[in-house]
Amino acid sequence: MDFETVSAGAFGASLRGVGLNLLVRDVLAEVAFLEAVFGMRGHRVSRDFAILTYGDAVLQIHADATYAANPLLGLLPEAGARGAGAEIRLFDTDPDAAAARAEAAGAHILQPPTDKPHGLREVYILCENGYAWVASRPLDVT
Repeated sequence: MDFETVSAGAFGASLRGVGLNLLVRDVLAEVAFLEAVFGMRGHRVSRDFAILTYGDAVLQIHADATYAANPLLGLLPEAGARGAGAEIRLFDTDPDAAAARAEAAGAHILQPPTDKPHGLREVYILCENGYAWVASRPLDVT
């Protein structure tokens, strides 16, 4: 599918499985952050909307204003973090490299790269919208 030219209807009809759509204050800034820190690729990027790809995964982000008639809009804080309790896990991103890129991008490192007992090395990075992005790679458990 060509994400740059697909119609909204065809794109929506193609979605399967589990989807991720995040509401953000500034789509352009969030896309720039996700591309710089995690190597995602933005498609159809505008002030209102973007499709992002991460490997084979597809996610979306929408500006708050696009949700004017959506029931979620009333639950969003005007300021501060969003998504408390949710972790967006990126299992194919080196946590040490992501931490370095996040620091260069001015993001907040909630937890530096750490080896965890569940077999992963992880870093917790908060974007300016307050979402917790967790880059991780398996530890060598042999």
